[in-house]
Amino acid sequence: MKNMLLAASAIFAITALAGSASATDFAGGTISYNVGVTSDYVFRGVSQSSTESNLPAIQGGVDYSHGLFYVGAWASNVKWDYSKGTKDLEVDVYGGVKPTYKDFNFDFGLYTYNYGTKELDFSEVKAAVSHPLFKGTIGAAFYDNVTWAESGYYEVNGSYPLTDKLSLSGAVGESALLGSKYSTANLGVTYAISPALSLDVRASDTNVPEAKVYSPYNRPYKPRVAVTLKASF
Repeated sequence: MKNMLLAASAIFAITALAGSASATDFAGGTISYNVGVTSDYVFRGVSQSSTESNLPAIQGGVDYSHGLFYVGAWASNVKWDYSKGTKDLEVDVYGGVKPTYKDFNFDFGLYTYNYGTKELDFSEVKAAVSHPLFKGTIGAAFYDNVTWAESGYYEVNGSYPLTDKLSLSGAVGESALLGSKYSTANLGVTYAISPALSLDVRASDTNVPEAKVYSPYNRPYKPRVAVTLKASF
């Protein structure tokens, strides 16, 4: 009940913020913000906000861009069956460049994922590219884990507008953790309620049997459906 009340309060705040705030200019660049609430925080096919049953997560971030360069930070509550110093909070800090060449958009960056314990904190180098395809886009992304050996993630992704406000998007990828690999996929639709507010419904799954758990998170693999309300301003 406490989690549901917190999520309801977050939805009210997000809706209010979406209608009253906008990106701001700062030091020659632009500062933008995002805040959201999701029924299940799914990362690469695995829930980060629940163990057996879905729990909502409240998320938010701030980004600064200046020409090709960007830096930012993002946070979410998490819920793991893991007791070695975690604070039920994930804080990501990142930065990089986004050059373009003809119709190709690139993204090269460094991402750090922080959970309150050195045993779980890690960093990744990101390389991504996207390209227009008909009315939509197609792209690929590769994340090389520079903290743990034989770890990382890559995916092929795409999006396509169905109407002026409704779009379809998805991705298929493979994740590796210390040499142990699994495949994952997601597919969802996003509805633009307003220029600043969107609602996303997304299904995800992996090729790992449900009975198996994902170390070190100690949570079962199984199909997920997440509903996310997000405001960007």
